[in-house]
Amino acid sequence: MGRLDDMVAVITGSDSGIGQATAIAFAGEGADVVVNYLDDADGAAMTREKVEAAGRRAIVVQADVSRKDDAERLFAEAIDAFGHVDILMNNASVDASGTYVADLDIDDFDAALRTNLYGPVMCSGHFIRHRRSAGATGAGRIINVTSVHEEIPRAGAADYDCSKGALRNLTRTLALELAEEGITVNNIAPGMVLTPFNQQAVDDPEVSEQQTAGIPMKRAAEPSEIAGLAVFLASRDADYVTGSSYVMDGGLMQFQGQGA
Repeated sequence: MGRLDDMVAVITGSDSGIGQATAIAFAGEGADVVVNYLDDADGAAMTREKVEAAGRRAIVVQADVSRKDDAERLFAEAIDAFGHVDILMNNASVDASGTYVADLDIDDFDAALRTNLYGPVMCSGHFIRHRRSAGATGAGRIINVTSVHEEIPRAGAADYDCSKGALRNLTRTLALELAEEGITVNNIAPGMVLTPFNQQAVDDPEVSEQQTAGIPMKRAAEPSEIAGLAVFLASRDADYVTGSSYVMDGGLMQFQGQGA
């Protein structure tokens, strides 16, 4: 018996990186998966193949979760295919622009907020309304993927930092709103992970060494490590866990005060 037997998970941005690794891990624990992607159709197809190779069902849905109509369609297609959704993992994200606030185009700022914050708000709303209309009780799960930058800032990353900090508080707010319904809401806050966000480090060992020098463990996380925590948060083992933020950063945040 798997820990997620017969559950259905919608994972946004599951064409690569953390989302893909989590889809595969969920399937290994018995869940069917709705694979969402924005641009990488090949990556989404690969995720689907790996889920099916684990013996579970999967569908692929192209949708831009920053858009109201797309977020609605994502859930409509998920429910049409599987009849119910038990887990939502809000993973789709855009990285920092690298632009300081004085030069930041407000449209670029808004684009980051729409994907990193509005998307989770809209997807969570669809998930909650579906659970309620279906009369589902207990074991509902929302997992938000934030970042260590929900807490610690980077110069040139106001768009990303603000969106991830807001997502952390969305998690806490939803946890209060949904506690009596048995829907838990938690977030995972990774540090550096070997995903397309850090493609240079994936491709070049020298870049990786430079970028991980300030991490006490001297390495980045593998996506599968983040996926392992997501499996726990999605399982019945985490029935009493809600409103929490799980930092996975190799000790990075503990190291920030060194040399002060």
